[in-house]
Amino acid sequence: MKQLSYWILGILSLFMAACDSSGSSSTTTVKNGTWRATLIRDGHTLPFLLDIEANSDGKTYSAYALNGTERFKMDTAYVENDSLHIPMDLYDSELIGKIGEDRLTGVWRESRPGRAPGELPFEAVYGQEYRFFEPGISESSATVGGKWAVTFRSEDPEDSYEAVGIFAQEGAELTGTFLTPTGDYRYLAGNVKGDSVYLSCFDGSHVFLFTAALQADGSLNGEAFYGLTGYETWTARPDADAKLPDANTLTYLKPGYDSFDFEFPNADGNMVSLQDPVFKDKVVVVQIMGSWCPNCMDETRFLAPWYKKNRDRGVEIVGLAFERSDKLEDSAPKLRKMSQRYDVYYPILLAGLSDKDSAATSLPMLNHIMSFPTTIILDKKHNVRNIHTGFSGPGTGKYYDEFVADFNRLVDKLVEE
Repeated sequence: MKQLSYWILGILSLFMAACDSSGSSSTTTVKNGTWRATLIRDGHTLPFLLDIEANSDGKTYSAYALNGTERFKMDTAYVENDSLHIPMDLYDSELIGKIGEDRLTGVWRESRPGRAPGELPFEAVYGQEYRFFEPGISESSATVGGKWAVTFRSEDPEDSYEAVGIFAQEGAELTGTFLTPTGDYRYLAGNVKGDSVYLSCFDGSHVFLFTAALQADGSLNGEAFYGLTGYETWTARPDADAKLPDANTLTYLKPGYDSFDFEFPNADGNMVSLQDPVFKDKVVVVQIMGSWCPNCMDETRFLAPWYKKNRDRGVEIVGLAFERSDKLEDSAPKLRKMSQRYDVYYPILLAGLSDKDSAATSLPMLNHIMSFPTTIILDKKHNVRNIHTGFSGPGTGKYYDEFVADFNRLVDKLVEE
């Protein structure tokens, strides 16, 4: 009789353990489909959409952030205990949400090397597909589509800068981006409601919220929230002729230098130099970048397939990565992950820290490193023929197309020389 009692107690224990979802992820699942996600920053709501799909292994998920026309693929998501984890390892950030019936509740966490981790409250609701306002609530009385001359201002006047806003409006729906001298703000999406503008973006690194009100004189006056703590004000006025300084003139060789050179280690610790035989008598494209930089990854999405198509023409590409750690043991895994994710076949070298002063020290022949990315094109004799500061990514539409056309035109010319 005692043995029977032990047997019954054992069965009951197993049953109770199976029912306890707090310590097991095997029975905790996430619904496939669209989720409306929000982050809360200083009382302001930053919305974006998530598309979550179960993978065939039955254990992990594919997760995408939806920004305008972009489906930004994040790293493989997984369930641990009662929460869904969506990592973005290149950007040292992660979404963590406790799984409910139709809701995820938790935090977006950023953990950059050398900084204390920071968090913003995160929530996602299943089946909701609007950005800022439910359909029918956002009725626009303002028209803001077109090109705008923009000024961003921070507390330090020296940090203020000019930009170009390009917006497309359909009813109350608004998409677009800001072009700046150092790159674009990628895919922004949002709404116009009354006389107010709302735009946001989330890709794990760019965590942006822009709000503004249309003024009586037709200008916009607003606020911008970046990441955990960044804040600026901005003003804009309609200007069909608004443009930035020429990106091909902002970075150049300093007086006393007539050539460009480098020697840095790859992820395996092997030194790579411009003097290596692989570069001899070839056009060389030097990509100054960082794995942490979304604009650099946009450029990599262009350069990686371009290189596979054109490398037999006598062209080489090399990436000089300025990372959040200049220690190879810390940064090599990120360089490998980036190369694997974007199918990069050209070498990427660890050139230093992701600090513009540090980058200027590593590349003393340049007047400065103003932007990540910066692209340097060398002819077959390795003379500098062009230095392009920043990158206008695919979210900028025709500006991206113009960059691609100019890039191809110059490389074609140098290959024929």
